[in-house]
Amino acid sequence: MKKILEISMLAMLLITGCSVNEQQNSVDEQQKEEQEQTNVSIEEQEVIAENLEVPWSIEKLENTFYLTERQGNIVIIENGETERQSVELEKELATASEAGLLGFVLAPDFPESDLAYVYYTYEDNSGQFNRIVTLHMENNVWREESLLLDKIPSGSYHHGGRLKFGADGKLYATAGDASDSDIAQDLGSLGGKILRMNLDGSIPNDNPFPNSYIYSFGHRNPQGITWSPDGTLYASEHGNDANDEVNKIEAGQNYGWPIIEGDEEQEDIVSPLITSGDEATWAPSGMGYYGGKLYVAALRGTAVLEFDLETGEQREVITGLGRIRDVLIEDNSLYFISNNTDGRGDPQENDDKLYRIPLSKLN
Repeated sequence: MKKILEISMLAMLLITGCSVNEQQNSVDEQQKEEQEQTNVSIEEQEVIAENLEVPWSIEKLENTFYLTERQGNIVIIENGETERQSVELEKELATASEAGLLGFVLAPDFPESDLAYVYYTYEDNSGQFNRIVTLHMENNVWREESLLLDKIPSGSYHHGGRLKFGADGKLYATAGDASDSDIAQDLGSLGGKILRMNLDGSIPNDNPFPNSYIYSFGHRNPQGITWSPDGTLYASEHGNDANDEVNKIEAGQNYGWPIIEGDEEQEDIVSPLITSGDEATWAPSGMGYYGGKLYVAALRGTAVLEFDLETGEQREVITGLGRIRDVLIEDNSLYFISNNTDGRGDPQENDDKLYRIPLSKLN
């Protein structure tokens, strides 16, 4: 009987061992398959430029790319050649965390005027602020020409900084709360807002608040804006530790910071369209729209995120490349820049880089 019992126990151990091994093999195969899928995705991405120095914004005209670098350069990429051009500003660039040469857009008539618009953080004897100016490019040097808006609040963090032209022909800018959350609710302050102006720096007559650049308020640190073809404006925003947001922006509305965040609700305050919730952190930055979906660069999320506006589904479509700062959608392609050299990432070989992947590869 003892011998039969020993044989029975041995058989059970063998069966159990086989089961554990089979389960482990299944897990290993699944991980291998997921890794192979990630590798295929990475291999399908084209590297357009590399060895960038803390790039922040992507602009493109025909086949030429224009990237800002926070330290104060504009990088031109054309026909496979990369040229780093200097920028001469009236004020000294601030070296605070997240600060520097940020948002950048070419003027609509750039081929004739050689003008661009830029948002940058500076410091002088009056303090540290952000400003929006025009730059004129001549002999491969960009020089500050006209001051459009000054004294946008700046602090140790949360400078905002994104610039985009709307379909209405106006210039929009995102401004952070400068690490002073109370100013986001103060309509007398430009901090914690989305701003809107005419191209000459004047205030549009149809802005929601009289004689004010403010288009929407109650923002913590918005860094991305984009429009759908029907003119709907969307913005991405850094939450407080978690509760990052994607908002549908309407003129004159209050988006809650610091009164509410995440899924919280309150009368006369707009809750986010999408939030990362209490546990997850994306640190969303630049964003674009294509085919009913929003594509958002994620810094701490180390991904390009896709949000389906119809179904509410979300997923990571680009991973494995570290921090992503900005995206641009054009010619059925997704362009994006990594941001691993900003002091918070883990730079890979020849980082940072400008990438391209056909949108068809993301389906």
